[in-house]
Amino acid sequence: MAVIELTQDNFESTINGNDVVVVDFWAPWCGPCRGFAPIFEAAAEKRANIVFAKVNTEVEQELAGYFQIRSIPTLMVFREQVILYSEAGSLPVSALDALIDQVMGLDMAQVHKDIAEQQAPDQA
Repeated sequence: MAVIELTQDNFESTINGNDVVVVDFWAPWCGPCRGFAPIFEAAAEKRANIVFAKVNTEVEQELAGYFQIRSIPTLMVFREQVILYSEAGSLPVSALDALIDQVMGLDMAQVHKDIAEQQAPDQA
């Protein structure tokens, strides 16, 4: 699957409409971003069941601000609308593959339950 470009207009629908979305926050002037791009694109080609998307932080400054992107590249992984990973820096192929495998192996029912318990007011 090709990497898609996320904008303010399609970000929410992309996250809400897909089970897993891997997002690369980048900028055209960023050397590490350009170095990570082929790794990201190769991962997208290998995993057609996952949406791989890029946010150009120069163009989409509101999105970058909303997610408090301070360094690029920043990789963010959503599964069932939950941010499971958010780290600055590029990853080698093996680490990106391992991260995706880990995300796919999570018990999301348990993740949602844990989030609900954290958000519930104390019962004491």
